[in-house]
Amino acid sequence: MTPKLEISGLDAFYGRAQILSAIALRVAAGEATALLGRNGAGKTTTFRSVMGLVPRRRGSIRFDGVEISGRPTHEIARAGLGYAPEDRRVFTELTVEENLEVGRQPPRPGAPTWTPERVFALFPDLAEMRKRAGGLMSGGEQKMLTIARALMGNPSLLLLDEPSEGLAPKVVERMAAAILDLKRQGLALVVSEQNLHFARRICDRAAILEKGRLRFAGSFAELEARPDLRDDYLAI
Repeated sequence: MTPKLEISGLDAFYGRAQILSAIALRVAAGEATALLGRNGAGKTTTFRSVMGLVPRRRGSIRFDGVEISGRPTHEIARAGLGYAPEDRRVFTELTVEENLEVGRQPPRPGAPTWTPERVFALFPDLAEMRKRAGGLMSGGEQKMLTIARALMGNPSLLLLDEPSEGLAPKVVERMAAAILDLKRQGLALVVSEQNLHFARRICDRAAILEKGRLRFAGSFAELEARPDLRDDYLAI
């Protein structure tokens, strides 16, 4: 079966500095993969490279078997690849409902179709503040809105960058429940995380980055059997 996302030989640069070296990753339909590593490991750069936001990069990025490396970001999004960035990027002067409308795309074959009401059912906290401006929301609420806005594009694969970072424990629990619900609906996910417990709960597989290089890729069971990897690349 064709992978939903297949990355091979990915190098990425900011100016003259090489950030990623020969990254390889495969994600199947309906599967959640955790992208693990310390700050500065290259997780966000990997996501930005997939979305066409890093101007200088080499290698292959295939989505549903189609090469997307070199395409502009808006074409990648229209193909069905959603991105919820770590820094949220909500429109602070727009309401929750208006932020959702910004992300709306037509339904697409093979992907769940999202409406504001479906999004509000997934994130009930947002339903209670649908008329609130994005700039008047907490960081956790903005993270939910960022994911909800990405879902309005009806993606078949969603990149989530640090969804649990900085959230209160109760909000982390609600975020985990929402992500598990997305998996049940058949959405493929790649989740960048430093919280190993959170990642283990929501993801099937793991990939570890360290200084821009892939150090491990496999199931969580395989990772659990390698405490040396956790100590070397994930311990703070």
